[in-house]
Amino acid sequence: MRRRTVALLLPLALLAACTDDVPAATGGPAGTQPKVGGAFGARPTIVFPAGRPAAGLRVDQPAEGKGVPLEPDDVAIVQYTAHVWDGGANRLVDSSFNRGAPAAFPVGRLLPGLDRALRGRRVGSRIIAAIPPGEGFGANPPQGVGPGDDLLYVIDILGAHARGVSVKGRGGSLAGVRVTGGARPGLSVPAAAAPRRFTAKVLARGRGRRVQAGQLLVTQYEGAIWNRRRIFDATWSTGLPKAFTIGDGSVIKGWDRALVGVPVGSRVLMIVPPAYGYGPTGEPAFGIRARDTLVFVVDVLAAY
Repeated sequence: MRRRTVALLLPLALLAACTDDVPAATGGPAGTQPKVGGAFGARPTIVFPAGRPAAGLRVDQPAEGKGVPLEPDDVAIVQYTAHVWDGGANRLVDSSFNRGAPAAFPVGRLLPGLDRALRGRRVGSRIIAAIPPGEGFGANPPQGVGPGDDLLYVIDILGAHARGVSVKGRGGSLAGVRVTGGARPGLSVPAAAAPRRFTAKVLARGRGRRVQAGQLLVTQYEGAIWNRRRIFDATWSTGLPKAFTIGDGSVIKGWDRALVGVPVGSRVLMIVPPAYGYGPTGEPAFGIRARDTLVFVVDVLAAY
């Protein structure tokens, strides 16, 4: 759960609209793509050709992976860099490499050009996508991008997580809070005073590597407000996993404290008093007040 509402990364700003076949880049000056070097998963080097890009969406796949293909509603974990390709400075506008952690791309809800470029590509692939304005951000682009700008993305697909995936963990209880087992756990909060101290319990311990601070964590979760015994947020309602950077202050303190160090594949139950949640301001977007204690059950699906 994020500490505050934050701006989405550039590729997440628009809904996809097209699913047509994507033309591959072809030879000749008008169709020349930039030269991209570097190993998969490492920051790429990009040498742009002279002039502006050719019209239309153009996609190259210099490295094809052997993992599962990306499907609609998958959450793809990627490393990427994005440039405005203007035939001049060709400026960098966004990069997961600069932030030090991968990013999560929800397939089917990206820029139209990105969705077309990524659907069906396999985990382990490197994709180069030259995206024209009509398949980019449109008339309301984010800061640093103009409505008529062509974009160039280099994307390394590190992983994919499908709709509905979860930890096959058992249920349990903590301070009167009960969690049922199964693929979609149920969260039940007692009609009693909320504990004043933060506490957490691993209900099902995974067999993966321990989560480290600074990693991108892929999760399914459900959160409730103790005093009102009301669910205020849940990924299980849609089945779509969400990803957060852990251990760097991007999420509430309770998540950092409970999830750093647990093995991937674990299910964790935590009780989060205000000091470990949203503090004296609460979070009005979710109806959370300054004195509200929160309850979360979290499935730790992956860490990158």
